[in-house]
Amino acid sequence: MGGTLLAINNYFYRRGGAEAIFLDQMDMFERAGWQAVPFSMQHPNNLKSDWSSYFIPELEFGRQSSLMTKIGHSLEVIYSRKARAQLSGLIDQVRPDIAHAHNVYHHISPSIFPLLKEKGIPTVLTAHDLKLACPAYKMLSPQGICEKCKGGKIYNVLVNRCMKDSVALSGLVMVETAVHRTLGLYRNYIDKIVVPSRFYQAKLMEWGWRSDQLIHIPNFVDQSITERPVTADEGDYFLFAGRLAPEKGIATLIKAAGLSRQRLRIAGTGPSEAALRALAQHVGADVEFMGYLTGPALHETIAGAKALVLPSEWYENAPVSLLEAYALGRPVIGTNIGGIPELIREGETGLIAKPSDPQDLARVLTVMNDLPKSVRQDMGERGRLWVQQEFSQAAYLDRTTTLYRELGVRP
Repeated sequence: MGGTLLAINNYFYRRGGAEAIFLDQMDMFERAGWQAVPFSMQHPNNLKSDWSSYFIPELEFGRQSSLMTKIGHSLEVIYSRKARAQLSGLIDQVRPDIAHAHNVYHHISPSIFPLLKEKGIPTVLTAHDLKLACPAYKMLSPQGICEKCKGGKIYNVLVNRCMKDSVALSGLVMVETAVHRTLGLYRNYIDKIVVPSRFYQAKLMEWGWRSDQLIHIPNFVDQSITERPVTADEGDYFLFAGRLAPEKGIATLIKAAGLSRQRLRIAGTGPSEAALRALAQHVGADVEFMGYLTGPALHETIAGAKALVLPSEWYENAPVSLLEAYALGRPVIGTNIGGIPELIREGETGLIAKPSDPQDLARVLTVMNDLPKSVRQDMGERGRLWVQQEFSQAAYLDRTTTLYRELGVRP
């Protein structure tokens, strides 16, 4: 019989990769005999929960509101007293053995970590992005990859207007970071930080995090995908699946598709969609925008692709979409940046291209296209076996429960 896991994340619905890991982890632990109790924020899209009365009121970062509301929100963004109060009540009710937090900044806030320490609850945080180092969390400025805040020079987030090119929002995250670091809210109160990629582990150490506070535990693939045999036949297209945002490198991919004369499908929505549609027309690329896909429709589209393409131009962590492609028996083309290359065995499970380089990506698309179909199938099959060995729910459950035991949890 398991213990009680307090699982913490800003959103309680499938909003992105972090939410998928958070929700699937809860489900996995429940099936292993644990009680999994969520702590989150009220939101219209939330899943139902017996514990939602303890969730904090909805707080949308950057939404238009009055000056006083914004100032009030700013204080909650930096240090949420509501989150502390609500969580205190929940802890008294459920007495968790361990707390595992995911994304908490800007909404729940790290105000909860001293409370968990006071209550004697071991606390783990999964670093889904680089917020623990970079105030703007992506190490991206409007000019591209940026590490100017290294060494405590956090004023650069304001100088470069890294948050949505906004002085107000960039100033807010600068103050937020200064407060959190002065109070040591992450550094002094979290027992272990789980990093899904070795790249993030190395990057956080470069920015001053102690190696003994970090542990590498890879992401995992939803078990239902790995258990289902792949039935889709390979189609005549390459696929990008994800949010349509500038750092994802989709503009480079569209240019590469035009240069290589390869068909491309894009599954997803986001702020760049209109510009990307215009670009596809401008360069004469054969691109089909499929809109937002999820569940079986997305899996069938991935399973029918020659390869999934991740053309990222930022320090990507450990993309679950890449692992899902392997689980569905498909090879992957990824850029040589962030945690992507450590998830591709070059020539065995996929191919690697230079980031931000349409010519090189066009070359790699052509190489993948020119391989015999059977070779692409073999690549996908090797990826599938790799996922079953290293990136399964069973492997994640084993690694995570081992970590919890090391922190003194004896459920």
